[in-house]
Amino acid sequence: MAVYTDISDEELTALVERYDIGTLQSAKGIAEGVENSNFLLHTTVSPFILTLYEKRTSENDLPFFLGLMEHLSARGLSCPVPVHARDGSVLQRVAGRPAALVTFLEGMDVKRPRAEHCQQVGMALARLHEAGADFGMTRANALSVDGWAPLAATAGDRADTVAEGLAALIARELELLAGSWPKDLPTGVIHADLFPDNVFFIGAELSGLIDFYFACTDAFAYDIAICLNAWCFEADDSFNVTKGRALLAGYNKVRALEPEEADALPLLARGAAMRFLLTRLVDWLDGPQDALVKPKDPREYLKRLRFHQHAVSAADYGYGG
Repeated sequence: MAVYTDISDEELTALVERYDIGTLQSAKGIAEGVENSNFLLHTTVSPFILTLYEKRTSENDLPFFLGLMEHLSARGLSCPVPVHARDGSVLQRVAGRPAALVTFLEGMDVKRPRAEHCQQVGMALARLHEAGADFGMTRANALSVDGWAPLAATAGDRADTVAEGLAALIARELELLAGSWPKDLPTGVIHADLFPDNVFFIGAELSGLIDFYFACTDAFAYDIAICLNAWCFEADDSFNVTKGRALLAGYNKVRALEPEEADALPLLARGAAMRFLLTRLVDWLDGPQDALVKPKDPREYLKRLRFHQHAVSAADYGYGG
C-alpha cells in the first residue's frame, strides 16, 4: 500500500455519500506497500479502507479480487469485505481511478515473526486454500514462471548496477526454472503475496489476512513457497528452519501436503525468490520517485535465492512428512 494518487476533500465527501456508512470525519493516506493508493477513512459509523487501483492493477481483474474477498469471508476466513454502495455496486471511480471501499480489519502486523506466528500463518494459508475451493472465478498468475522473462528483459543489463553479475545469474535461473517448473500440482485460489505486512495479529492470535490484489489460480505449494521466503528468513538472510517447520506443520494440520507438493518445495521456493527478486528489481530501477515509500531492495531476495539453490529436499525447510 502507498499513495500515488491524491484525492480532494470534495471527492472523498462525494464518495462517502454514495454509501450508507455515515458521514466522513477524517482521511489519511497509508504509506505502506508498492501497488495501489490506500486511505484510512473514519466515518461516524466505522473506519474503512479506500483503495484506488493504479495502472499496474488491471481493472478487468477487480471483480475477481473483490468477489474472492466476499467469498472467503462468507466461508469464515477473516479478511476485509468490499462495501456495497446504495446502488449495489462495489467498484467506484475516484480521481480518475477505479476504487473500492472495504471494511477495516483490526490488528497489527508483526515486525519480527516468531515460530508461533509462522505456525498460525501456515494454518491460515491452508484455510484460505480450502475456503477458495468452490470460488467460481479463475485468474491466471501473471507473475508465475511465464511472466518472469519479460521482467528480466525490462531490467536488462541494468541489473548489474544493483549487483555484479546479476543479469547473467537471472538468465541462468530463468532457463533452469522454465525447463523444470512443475505443472501438475494441486491447484486453486492462492494469495500469492502473504508477507508479514499482509497478516494481522491481535496479541499472539492471528486476526486476519489482507491485500488480495495478487490473488490468482495457481499451485497451492507455490503459495507455501512464497510464505517460506517471506516469513522464515532472518535479518541476516539466513533461513530459520524452526520457523519453516512451524509454518509447514501449521499448514499440514489443516490441509495435508501431497508427496509431490513436498518434493517440489525447493524448486518452488527458488522460483518464488526469483519472482520477488525480479519485481523488486524492476521497481528499484523504474518505480515512481514520488511515492511515499521507497522501493524494496531486490538484493534481499538474491541472498534468499542463493539458499534455495543449495536446498535438495523439503527437509531443508523443516518438513518432516
